[in-house]
Amino acid sequence: MTLQMLHKINAKWKAKHVFFFFMILINTMSFSQGKIYTIVLDAGHGGRDPGNIGFKKYKEKDIALKIVLEVGKILEAHNNVKVIYTRKTDVLIDLWVRGQIANKADADLFVSVHCNSHGTEQPSGASTFALGLHANDRNLQVVKKENEVILLEDNYEENYKGFDPNSVASIIGIKLMQEEYLDQSLTLANIVQNNMVTDLKRKDRGVKQAGFVVLHHTYMPSILIETGFLSNKAEGAYLNSAKVQSKYANSIAQGISTYINQVALNSVVVGGESKNSLDKPIMQENVVFKVQIATGSKKLVTKSYNFKGLKNVERIHVGNAYKYYFGKTSSYEEVKNFHREVRSKGYKTAFIVASKDGKKISIQEAIKTP
Repeated sequence: MTLQMLHKINAKWKAKHVFFFFMILINTMSFSQGKIYTIVLDAGHGGRDPGNIGFKKYKEKDIALKIVLEVGKILEAHNNVKVIYTRKTDVLIDLWVRGQIANKADADLFVSVHCNSHGTEQPSGASTFALGLHANDRNLQVVKKENEVILLEDNYEENYKGFDPNSVASIIGIKLMQEEYLDQSLTLANIVQNNMVTDLKRKDRGVKQAGFVVLHHTYMPSILIETGFLSNKAEGAYLNSAKVQSKYANSIAQGISTYINQVALNSVVVGGESKNSLDKPIMQENVVFKVQIATGSKKLVTKSYNFKGLKNVERIHVGNAYKYYFGKTSSYEEVKNFHREVRSKGYKTAFIVASKDGKKISIQEAIKTP
């Protein structure tokens, strides 16, 4: 199927307000129509900073760039996606500038691509990170390695206010300035990680939280992908393959697609009624709808003064974070009103969630539940 044919199909489907599908390699990718999504793609390292180097001199900066450019090519084929690159050539971009690019664009997502390394050949596999405090020494070493690039930047002491990438205290001292987006970042990270493990048969090193400076400087859902280990001979050669790089690109793009569609299904149109069938009045006695207003590491008292006047806020402890919810109803129509109220208070990233018998389900599934 040619690209021209795909564009014709897209135009026809868009008129009917349904998903359109883009075929590349072995996967199918779809994007929910409507909102224009701005996605910033970040290829790690570059220029005089090669990043990690494999046994046959495979360079992280080159592999990351090739994957990112192909992810962007896939996404750019969609009319409702705008792609911005932190770099498209072999140049060094300061970490704080990468975040600044995403913030100035008011991006919906920031995705940074890297390759891992270790002092021995044995470690292998993919992992995906969201911003947070490192959980153990192993994560700390990955963080320090990726953050050391700031020492190559001009005026790094001024730009990072004395931050020392080799200091445990400095890394721990990174505040979660984007805690508002932590839950969304972890959701995206889990989707992408699952894709890489499933599609590319990579060893699953899991989704983690760590203090990467490049994520610290962004104010939207953000993740950092470690595609594999260049220090592992077999995996380094695997990552250096153009065919494999295309597979990674497709897997990451598919993950972004899945995340965006999930967000679309859990969002409410503000300032007008959507024509989507999900907006029909629905009452489900065995389903609970709520509005998730925030996620953070701090345990806040659920008083109205902590939540811009919102009363009866619910706090739930999940892992190392606390999630805060407003409203509790079995009516989808009513929870949409709650969502509008929350957004009017300034919680622009709040979204609707649903559960059945204590287990989280998608909004689409909740509405279909008899």
